[in-house]
Amino acid sequence: MPFRRLGATVIGGALLLAAGCSSIVDGTPQPEPAALATTDEAGTAGRPLAELLLPPEQFPEPYDAVVLPPQAVAQAAPDLTGVPEGAKVDPPGCLPPPQNYGPDGTAMVVGTDNDSRATISVELVAVTDDLAAYRDRLVECPVVAATRRGVTATVTTTVDPSAPPAAAGVATLAFTRTVRSGEGREVVTQSMTSRIAQVDDVRVLVTYMSFGAGPADTATLGRVFEASVERVRVG
Repeated sequence: MPFRRLGATVIGGALLLAAGCSSIVDGTPQPEPAALATTDEAGTAGRPLAELLLPPEQFPEPYDAVVLPPQAVAQAAPDLTGVPEGAKVDPPGCLPPPQNYGPDGTAMVVGTDNDSRATISVELVAVTDDLAAYRDRLVECPVVAATRRGVTATVTTTVDPSAPPAAAGVATLAFTRTVRSGEGREVVTQSMTSRIAQVDDVRVLVTYMSFGAGPADTATLGRVFEASVERVRVG
């Protein structure tokens, strides 16, 4: 499956991501307090996170990719956790930790298959903890009920005990996640398959997301994951 250079159609990827997430961006969301990123410069060797992202033109077909602006990052990143900003969770200790969604804390590029509406997102996050601590949080919260504005979603996360390697000496993690919301015929299910790696102070999260229970495009997910980790690793 060859790589290709994208044209103006990449804009549709961001619109489809917004349609596939649990809320619509309105206004200008402000970044959360920087609990994880503590320096003015984020990224390997001091490079901004945006410069470490896999370029949109390197996404494989049929994924049209676009780098998200900060206001879209503030919506898309929480949606991938299944817990939107401002939600209450049960168990209470399973609320995702605060994250800096500004350019020093988080950067995202999203590729969209315009036929299936499936997406592959690459999220780079500046962190101060290690990947083992991140894994522990997932294991401790396998099923979470997240309620916002009277709507409750059930978030189920299963950690894969055999995460695929990314590069020598790079810690990795893999998990699947489903987010079910609504009732009766109006139930909506988001299915996600994620691969995570950590290179120094940068966490690389690559997620395939679709609606329904169809198989994930793990072949393309793996290619994007490996390419994204390598780009961060070489700085």
